[in-house]
Amino acid sequence: MKMKKWAVFVIAFLLLLSGCSDKEQVKKVKPVTQTEPKQPEEQQVDPYFYPLTGVGSKVSTDTRAVAVMINNHPKARPQSGLTKADIVYEILAEGDITRFLAVFQSEKPANIGPVRSARDYYIYLAKGLNALYIAHGYSPEAKEILNGNYIDNLNGMVYDGTLFKRSKTRRAPHNSYITYQNILKGAKQKKYSMEKGPAPFKFFTEEESKNITGADARTVKITYSKGGISNSMFKFDAATGKYKRFSGDAQTVDLDSKDPVLLDNIFIIEAKHQFIDSYGRRDIDLESGGKAYLLQKGKVNQVEWKNKSGEIVPVKDGEEVPLVQGKTWVNVVPTKPGLENIVTLTK
Repeated sequence: MKMKKWAVFVIAFLLLLSGCSDKEQVKKVKPVTQTEPKQPEEQQVDPYFYPLTGVGSKVSTDTRAVAVMINNHPKARPQSGLTKADIVYEILAEGDITRFLAVFQSEKPANIGPVRSARDYYIYLAKGLNALYIAHGYSPEAKEILNGNYIDNLNGMVYDGTLFKRSKTRRAPHNSYITYQNILKGAKQKKYSMEKGPAPFKFFTEEESKNITGADARTVKITYSKGGISNSMFKFDAATGKYKRFSGDAQTVDLDSKDPVLLDNIFIIEAKHQFIDSYGRRDIDLESGGKAYLLQKGKVNQVEWKNKSGEIVPVKDGEEVPLVQGKTWVNVVPTKPGLENIVTLTK
């Protein structure tokens, strides 16, 4: 009888221990909770954008552009400051030599040059962008316009040795330079306002620029003359999605930093050129519009150009064609021999 009681007691004790163990295990198991699916984060849109590049900014971009005449003679290469220009206009200045109008607004290079003399059609382009115009010298037509206070300007003929400095490593007229600091200093002396940016160009969104269509054109050559002194070439780099520029076989880089010029839009327009003197200076019609090529993301489209309140813009079927966000190079070529005979496009 005693043995039976003992056996019952042992069994009850073991069952009690088993129950306690199960309770401890239950306590250790963490409850599974339902979680809300993660929502995609909204892309932050910058409140401002630069009017000449379309690139976004967190701070106000309403500052005045600066347009500088830059020498493109072989003895002036490589130049300083071109890599930071939002837009560069390349046009024949005299003979078969082109000259650049480099427009700075989103970036401000420390040093710019060599600075060269003014021509009337460059002045009109700068005026259309509400830019402060910088040159060293002038043609007779340009001198008359500048003396008439048509545009706010600083000229090396007045400020040589003060705002403009001469490089000891190059000979005149290929050695005149100006710093951005001296441009601001000169503007202050002349009481020129550096507020109010240019009217904005039209731009693709970054997503839209991924879907640009057109004929393949990864290389474009521009032949200004048989001598080739100003002939240039652009090559598309698929890795960066940008174009590299070359004068002949030499890549266009910055003299000081050695950084290459990298471009998002190559806009080549055809305009009427007419010789006006024995020096080979020209009158160039940048008002009437005409045929053009627009290269973006390795593709080319034949478009037209028009002068929109002083700005040269691409149009197709009467509508302005957007630019890819970034930097733009505009080549102006003569109607004779014509766009198709001056420009060579290859895949």
